[in-house]
Amino acid sequence: MLALKSGRLITARNLHRNLRPIITTSQRSRQISTYNIDIAGLTEEQAEFRNAVAEFAERELAPRAAQIDKSNNFPSDVWEKLGDMGLLGITVSSKYGGLDLGYFHHTLAMEELSRASGSVALSYGAHSNLCVNQIHRHGTEAQKQKYLPDLIAGKKVGSLAMSEPGSGSDVVSMSLRADKIDGGWKLNGNKFWITNGPTASTLVVYAKTAPERGSKGITAFIIENTFEGFSTHQKLDKFGMRGSDTCELVFDNCKVPEENVLGQVNKGAGVLMSGLDLERLVLSGGPLGLAQATFDYAVEYVHDRKQFGQPVGTFQLMQGKIADMYTSINASRAYVYAVARACDRGQISRRDCAGAILYSTEKAIEVALEGMQCLGGNGYINDYPMGRILRDSRLYAVGAGTQEIRRMLIGREFNEQFKSS
Repeated sequence: MLALKSGRLITARNLHRNLRPIITTSQRSRQISTYNIDIAGLTEEQAEFRNAVAEFAERELAPRAAQIDKSNNFPSDVWEKLGDMGLLGITVSSKYGGLDLGYFHHTLAMEELSRASGSVALSYGAHSNLCVNQIHRHGTEAQKQKYLPDLIAGKKVGSLAMSEPGSGSDVVSMSLRADKIDGGWKLNGNKFWITNGPTASTLVVYAKTAPERGSKGITAFIIENTFEGFSTHQKLDKFGMRGSDTCELVFDNCKVPEENVLGQVNKGAGVLMSGLDLERLVLSGGPLGLAQATFDYAVEYVHDRKQFGQPVGTFQLMQGKIADMYTSINASRAYVYAVARACDRGQISRRDCAGAILYSTEKAIEVALEGMQCLGGNGYINDYPMGRILRDSRLYAVGAGTQEIRRMLIGREFNEQFKSS
């Protein structure tokens, strides 16, 4: 595994060896990890990659996670640190500074970053998958050369904008309009709930170039935050994922040059839908990491906490909770990893990309609730991480498509299969 950084090649093995010892200032440091590499089926190289990301996250993110949540601000210094690790271009060619790896590695990175800070990981996913990966997959050579190096280095922040105030799940009903003008396009309208919106310098934005054609009249554009007519409105005050900056985008006669069309005119729906499958997969690592963080904290806590003269973890009801959480996490991970490996083989299954995030999200929320219960009264106190993890896990039930839409998509895939048989 190779990453081109500052004119030299770096391997995951070297990253792992050069990382400094983990230092954490959290109230209760995680002394153990219950992640089972053998059961997860990781190769030696994949295990080294995961360990490198895990140590980075423990050092750079975990000690700050609570404050990031309280402040409702993403730590801007983290972008270039992620870039130095090579994590912002995992699926991108080394020609542009990427790692030349696949979606399995990207999902591993998402999982380990989420284990330390759900909100930082969410912004990371929006940048590295929704923006960087889409430009790499669909951009012209000139677009890749212009945008990818700085995005992969963390010098610029990326975002993707699909949803609007009036079109969330029904994304193809978007009303952001792009009208043809000399030398390019003029965009008018709004986008809403946009992750990284307040700080993004490079955004992949979908707009209607032929509204009368419905889904066949959508085009993707690469927008720079310096374009005339582009602005952002208020940053949203969210229930969870508070360190992941989110806002509304405003396009008021925003002028976009012709060379910033991503893909083909009126072919944006294909770009959008193909990207959603991979988005669902990579973001599935988020619930996995949050669930693992919950379990690691809870299982240590219940063996430290004593009542009636013995650790509460030795009581049978608590043993049942431990068993249920552990099996739920491993079942989720097995499904997500299997889908990721299939995608790396080119076998992208829409129903299973949706299924992976559907199942991992449900289990992450269940595990977070059980973990909170394991801590008793302390689980309800913000000095402990359970409330933050629960709030962060709830995002995945509505973000990147709701659980209801995922179920509908899976059912529709089977309807189509039997219709054609």
